[in-house]
Amino acid sequence: MHIDVLVAEIGSTTTLVNAFNNIDSLSPVFLGQGSAPTSINEGDVRIGLDSAIKNLKEDLPDQPSKISWDKFFATSSAAGGLRMTVHGLVYDMTVKAAKEAALGAGANIHQITAGKMRQSDINRMISIKPNIIMIAGGVDFGERDTSLENSKAICNALNLASLKIPVIYAGNIENQNEIKNIFENYKGKLIIVDNVYPRIDDLQILPARKTIQQVFEDHIIHAPGMEHIRDMVDGPIVPTPGGVMLAAEILKEDIGDLLVIDVGGATTDIHSVTMGSEEINRILISPEPYAKRTVEGDLGIYVNRKNVLELHLQNKNGINPGSEMSKDELIKSVEILGPVPKTNEEKKLARKLATTAAAIALDRHAGTYRDLYGPQGKTKIAEGRDLSAVMYCVGTGGALTRLENGTQIMKKIIAGSPVKKLYPGEGIKFLLDENYIMASLGVLSKQFPVAAVKLLKHSLGISNK
Repeated sequence: MHIDVLVAEIGSTTTLVNAFNNIDSLSPVFLGQGSAPTSINEGDVRIGLDSAIKNLKEDLPDQPSKISWDKFFATSSAAGGLRMTVHGLVYDMTVKAAKEAALGAGANIHQITAGKMRQSDINRMISIKPNIIMIAGGVDFGERDTSLENSKAICNALNLASLKIPVIYAGNIENQNEIKNIFENYKGKLIIVDNVYPRIDDLQILPARKTIQQVFEDHIIHAPGMEHIRDMVDGPIVPTPGGVMLAAEILKEDIGDLLVIDVGGATTDIHSVTMGSEEINRILISPEPYAKRTVEGDLGIYVNRKNVLELHLQNKNGINPGSEMSKDELIKSVEILGPVPKTNEEKKLARKLATTAAAIALDRHAGTYRDLYGPQGKTKIAEGRDLSAVMYCVGTGGALTRLENGTQIMKKIIAGSPVKKLYPGEGIKFLLDENYIMASLGVLSKQFPVAAVKLLKHSLGISNK
């Protein structure tokens, strides 16, 4: 059987392959999906990919013995995905802007520093061995010294450790020539991009985000066997969360402001594409990006399932944790829970963990109201992400799409929103990525944007009229 496009999603626990036909027509078709455990521990991710392709054959019409394809694309979050450290000047300004650029590109941020880095900060950065280091700091023609000193310290430390980690500078443009001089003898790559925070209250994160994705593509071989996957694909290998963000952005242009909840085995990610409401914007104390992602590395329902259970038992999600099991029984069940729940009891437990993970992740993503007291009395302000204009909540990821009642999980956590949080209001619609193809369609959108939107709306149960 011949397929137009095959898209692989090589995750931290599971590898998926999705097949599509008629990709250049007005009626693109999702043919089927195969899955298999990701084979990092076996020393080559191609083993899991081959198993997923074999599994795909069973999901295709007539179950062909052989398949071929014209184009092959891929996303990856294997081996921890894209690890970054971010170093800026003031946390609420340049550091925040650099962080937004990194997360929007699909990175997992393992260290954030504000101000001049201490030796302990440098030591921790070296121990993390990130895939990318980002340096920011200072508005254009503003403060200069902090990013220069941090650059010297980072460059010296990398040279001493014989590391060749790509470094992105996205700070005050006045420093660019001096930054080049500092890294002149560095064996790794230095990339200079536009300032992520060129003026007060002005986030310009798209150039940095694009560069991060390009650097990830160049350095994708950190998972065993990924260098061979790179030889197979017909385009860039995109970080899986970056694929979800791309899909969210093109979908927003078609249906309006939206929120995406992605509960996975290693992390829970929340994506939102919205400018917020005019009412909240008038009292918002700092700018927010148009497209925002937060990643919660402690909320994966397999890798971090014990932590999620503890939060569940503490009722940290604000939802009654009632269960017919005792605490000891729950702990024992979670310890033996596999990456893919099989029995009804395992699926029920996984749904509890997914509800807790999604609720806490959304609470961390959303902004809040605050009261300030001054000479004129009490003033209400808002800070963080305003979700009040969001009209669609989309569920994706293995937990929400492959367990029953994914839509009910989303409804429950939105209904249980804290009073002072900037959550979506009444009338929000809930959509589920039934085919679990959102990340793949984000990659597909780079070459086939019209087909990607049509396929995504079909998976979400939305009319393509």
